[in-house]
Amino acid sequence: MNILTAPLRETSTKREILLLLKRYGSITIQEMAEHLGLTGMAVRRHVQALQKDRYIQISLLRQHVGRPKYVYHLTVLAEQLFPTQYDALSLDLIDEIHVCFGDAAVDTLFLRRAEKLGRQYRSRISGQGLEQRAEQLAVIQNEAGYMVKLDKVDEGTFVLEESHCPIYQVASRYQQACRCELAMFSSLLDAHVERKECMAQGGTRCSYSIREKRSDEAVRGGTQ
Repeated sequence: MNILTAPLRETSTKREILLLLKRYGSITIQEMAEHLGLTGMAVRRHVQALQKDRYIQISLLRQHVGRPKYVYHLTVLAEQLFPTQYDALSLDLIDEIHVCFGDAAVDTLFLRRAEKLGRQYRSRISGQGLEQRAEQLAVIQNEAGYMVKLDKVDEGTFVLEESHCPIYQVASRYQQACRCELAMFSSLLDAHVERKECMAQGGTRCSYSIREKRSDEAVRGGTQ
């Protein structure tokens, strides 16, 4: 997402306010109004909408002389609206690892990332039921920006869909990212997980079929 796209597409004034805050750091309503050539009331209406969307926050600035004043500044969430070069940087670094050390090094890189995420997520995924574990995984993936929907097909079977891939550029070039995610889901859910569609391979979404392990699968898994 960047400053030219949704959710700010409907009003250039909101974009201008965000750009002002990005440029100046902290600024008052009156200062915004002067920059934009609008009334304070008009600016305040847009600012309140941006506050509701959690893109702007307010703080009290105490001065050596005069009364304190309220200033507005961007939240961490708002920083995601501005263009970044993170994807390009990540790809460049992975490309260099691939050139210098080969396929095995790239495989290890993604495997270690999946193991790290798995350790972080495992403390948040618990419960005897697969439905509860799948719901917890959906929450985690939503927080990471994957825009997840979880549907129950029948008892012990679910479909998890991700409408956005925050690492799409990387995953499109290095399929190890997708393979490691699939393995991580299977491990975290202790379930049979199958990918049905993948954005990095031309799909419109990433879709996973999740089903409870059969008793014979659980026994084999425990004896390996």
